[in-house]
Amino acid sequence: MQSQEQPASTRNRPFPEVLPLRQRSEVIHGILKKRLDTILPMAMRETGFDMWLILCQEDDLDPVFKTLTPMDLWCPILQILVLYDRGEGEGIERINISGTNTYDLYDRPYRGQVEEEQWPLLMKIIEERDPKRIGINTGSIEWAAGGLTHNLYLQLVEKLPTKYVERLDSAEPLATRWISTLTDEEIELYEYVVNVAHHLIAESYSRKAIVPGLTTVDDLHWYYWERCASLGLEVSFRPGFSLVRSEAMKEKYGESDRVIRAGDFVRCDVGIRYLRLTTDNKAWVYIRRPGEQDAPEGMKYLMAQGNKLQDVFMSEFELGLTGDELLENILTRARREGLRKPKVYSHSLGLFLHEPGPLIGLPWEQDSCAGRGAVKLEYNYTFTMELSVRGLLPEWGGQEIAMALEEDVVFTKQGCRLIDGRQTDFYLI
Repeated sequence: MQSQEQPASTRNRPFPEVLPLRQRSEVIHGILKKRLDTILPMAMRETGFDMWLILCQEDDLDPVFKTLTPMDLWCPILQILVLYDRGEGEGIERINISGTNTYDLYDRPYRGQVEEEQWPLLMKIIEERDPKRIGINTGSIEWAAGGLTHNLYLQLVEKLPTKYVERLDSAEPLATRWISTLTDEEIELYEYVVNVAHHLIAESYSRKAIVPGLTTVDDLHWYYWERCASLGLEVSFRPGFSLVRSEAMKEKYGESDRVIRAGDFVRCDVGIRYLRLTTDNKAWVYIRRPGEQDAPEGMKYLMAQGNKLQDVFMSEFELGLTGDELLENILTRARREGLRKPKVYSHSLGLFLHEPGPLIGLPWEQDSCAGRGAVKLEYNYTFTMELSVRGLLPEWGGQEIAMALEEDVVFTKQGCRLIDGRQTDFYLI
């Protein structure tokens, strides 16, 4: 029988409705229009670009292109988007030179699919507007900002007049700002998306999915993935479920045993992509032995220590700090407060899984992360708060255990907060 003790975001709540595709497309379209009207002008002016060119081809779409276009489209052959800042009060001119139907989001002076006609029109548009700084996606640090292929770059440079070639510049800071910043509406929507993700974990950690002594962690991996597929949800990465068990259990059943048994913990690392927003979570379940009502006290204490590190993490967020500065501040305070072996390996989240905002540590790097660790924190950036502490578990003969936790958070003018709660007690089977 499953305990009623569940993390707060799922306790006693029905599984949220997952929208059909047509409604998803409508939601994405409305959100994208707001982003184009508000986030895009801010990002272009803040980073000093008056034109942004997005060039890609139908089977090799630029990651940024996917964030600038609606869900319901077909992208034949060559794709060209031109974004031009006409100045304060005039807004950003949005032009689509391709056969892709972008509906009311872009002007479409050309609707064909003939490259020999698209390129001259692009040159004409550039010469008429005479941009001073042209952004192209040749970023070298944030991989989401490096989507311009070598082939299309060579074609662009060959066709552009020399004076405009000299004005080309990597749009990496612009792409970073555009992709990382969410609207208030997206943040509100994110609460719903993360709640769906939390319910998927809760269901995977129930008798629907786990029969102790029979179910393996591989079975759980496929259960989660199939459940996502049945709802029309994409997993944000390969779902992972790991056994965390005592040395005595390992000796009894062997190192290769994958069956989930009484006395085991299971830790997941899973996420979904839904309505263009990405989740990434780690959570724990305990399989109780006969007569047990709860998880071992040592593990409950260790989770409380992990929650304390989460509190430290969120309290150290401050506008303008880099990822490396955040990492140093969080770890310094955590050690000062007596947390044992704290480790932080948090990354930005949102439209992409690991990109492109500040990187706050890596599992193998707890000092500084060249390039991505230098990105600065801005408002309305979202992250997965991925971290761990370690402790000695008395119930397992002093065996050292890493309590790895991961929850999704957002940084706004009100500070850093959880998007949809966190795990403070164990799922129980």
